[in-house]
Amino acid sequence: MPVKKTGLPVNSESYFGGPAYAVGDAEPLIEFVDGKPAGQQHDRDTGKPLWMVRVFDADPEAPKGQGEVTVKVVAVTPPTLPAELPGLPFRPVIFDDLVVVPYEKEGNGRPRVAYSLRAGGIRPAPARKSGDS
Repeated sequence: MPVKKTGLPVNSESYFGGPAYAVGDAEPLIEFVDGKPAGQQHDRDTGKPLWMVRVFDADPEAPKGQGEVTVKVVAVTPPTLPAELPGLPFRPVIFDDLVVVPYEKEGNGRPRVAYSLRAGGIRPAPARKSGDS
């Protein structure tokens, strides 16, 4: 199901310059009220739980400092991630229905524009054939 949250739809492979590389497992995105955990956050549009997946952007042309980002995934159950690459802690993934959601954030006493990434699903990246770049 596509994510309805207002944002700019982007193709996962175009955004990350190929697959993104997940580390760890999908974890519930915790909501805090008055500085205390108050349960798992839910998507405003669908009411489904939000999960966070930490990924690395291996694109050499990615903006400096973008290395690790968190993608929020809207799903009833924890997203299942593929197996780690042999000898490495990375899992190549593609996000379905990826959107970039801009928001205003306070920084150094002045508002600035930031963004978050939200997806409607996650799946294993297709295996690359020998010789593909």
